[in-house]
Amino acid sequence: MASQKLISALAEIESTTNSQTKLQQYNDLLTNLVQTASPAQLPQDLIAYLDSILSENLSIVAARPLLDHFITLLRPQPADTRITVGQHAVTLLSSRSTSVEEQDAAIREILADAYEAAEDYIAAARALQGIHIDSSQRQVSDAAKVRLWIRIVRLYLEEDDTTSAEAVLNRIKNLPSKIEDPELKLHFKLAQARVFDARRRFLDASQEYLGVSLAGGVDEADRLQALAAAIRCAVLAPAGPQRARLLASLYKDERATSVDEFAILEKIFLDRLLVPAEVEAFALRLAPHQLAVTADGTTVLDKAVVEHNLVAASKLYENITTDALGVILGLQGSGQFTAGEKAEAYAARMVEQGRLKGSIDQIDGVIYFEVGAAVPSGRHIRQWDAGVQSLAEDVERVATSITEAFPEFAAEQAAVQ
Repeated sequence: MASQKLISALAEIESTTNSQTKLQQYNDLLTNLVQTASPAQLPQDLIAYLDSILSENLSIVAARPLLDHFITLLRPQPADTRITVGQHAVTLLSSRSTSVEEQDAAIREILADAYEAAEDYIAAARALQGIHIDSSQRQVSDAAKVRLWIRIVRLYLEEDDTTSAEAVLNRIKNLPSKIEDPELKLHFKLAQARVFDARRRFLDASQEYLGVSLAGGVDEADRLQALAAAIRCAVLAPAGPQRARLLASLYKDERATSVDEFAILEKIFLDRLLVPAEVEAFALRLAPHQLAVTADGTTVLDKAVVEHNLVAASKLYENITTDALGVILGLQGSGQFTAGEKAEAYAARMVEQGRLKGSIDQIDGVIYFEVGAAVPSGRHIRQWDAGVQSLAEDVERVATSITEAFPEFAAEQAAVQ
């Protein structure tokens, strides 16, 4: 409740008939109030003051400059004061918002700042969404709209509310004019990347993060952070040609060796099998939503690793039994499905989606990996044989050269044998 002293002062001002004198008295009273009221009493006194200047005794035209002065003095107040007073102010202004849109917007921004300081990000986003930006009474540039919407997106993402964040982000895409400000473009790409990431569209997210890491005017540490995020999302993306092309771009980036994620990037790019220890170390750097359990009881990382190791196995084997493949993939039998049956299900899905070339003999339980029509069967075995033969020939040439250069040493070695 407001102090009795303030109530008496407001009553005296309200009884004044001279409008100019009344406005000056209101401004002087507010200045004195902010300087003298105790922190505990200030919110209630400010609310009483606001009720007075927005009452029927004062026209909205006269109230606007008083509101401007009120906003100036409210902005530096503690967060809890701004929240208490700001909530009351937006409620009062809601019925008059068409006449005081500038003041309503300013108070909502102050209220959002206070909510954000208190880490109530959803409330901050909703406060900003109440700002009128498509009104004939207030002209707002496209750049200002984008800045506002990007901030709202960021606030929603702080609470992992991807649905609300994506809905706001789509409004930016529909702007009639293009975003020209490089800084706004960068913030948009980063917001888009975070939405894709949170929605588990990891391939799209990785591409957006990579774009941010290559943008100009970004601090080097932030560039590397964006590059690391791009690698993490690429690792989590479904195996396939698109992912392979993206991994190639990331692997060839000379900055990639500077981030911790390079080790797993290299193994995946080179189609090497991932071992559990490497996967566990990588998982420590993932965000909670990237480790969330899916409907089948596995995580996105589990699925990504199994699919990668399946592709890696297809580079090592021309054919393999489903049971042996289940062991290589580290799958465990559960319920009515064996590890081999799970491996078969993974392979079947990837073959069906065109992300793996091969065929499955379900009767014999064997998976045949396709090596290309122009490559005859047994290619890998013949390549291995040719490699062994070449190595043996090289050893023989070295031994002959040693014998010719050091005959006495060769004779001594022959006698010992």
